This record gives sequence, C-alpha cells and structure tokens, in this order.
Amino acid sequence: HIVPILVSDPVRCKALSDTLLAEHGIYVQPINYPTVPRGAERLRITPAPQHTDGMIDKLVVALEQSWQSIPG
Repeated sequence: HIVPILVSDPVRCKALSDTLLAEHGIYVQPINYPTVPRGAERLRITPAPQHTDGMIDKLVVALEQSWQSIPG
C-alpha cells in the first residue's frame, strides 16, 4: 500500500524528504510534477510488514518535527 501525505508545494515536499533523511534517517519519497499535477505534490510512504509499531511512531514524530521546521 502507498500512503500519500499531501504537501502541495514542490520545494517544501523535497525539503521535507531531505530533512527526514538527514535528521531522522528515514527515507520518504517526494512525488512532484510531472508525476502528479502541480499543486498536488506529496510524500509517498510505503509501509511494509517489517515496519514495527516503534518505527511507525518514530516516523510520526519525525514528520511532525520536520513539518513544523520547514516553512510553507
């Protein structure tokens, strides 16, 4: 399954992805135009069976911190 997180800004989408990787060690793929229409930029999360509840909790905290730290 793919879980999209709508960002709606290509610069912020890439910055969120970069911050999650650099500061939290979590890779989340940014999806920008032309894959999606302009204004529909998103992060694509692909959970898998090997992801534990702890990993998911870490992702939620990292997303919240990154979202608040990047203007947009």
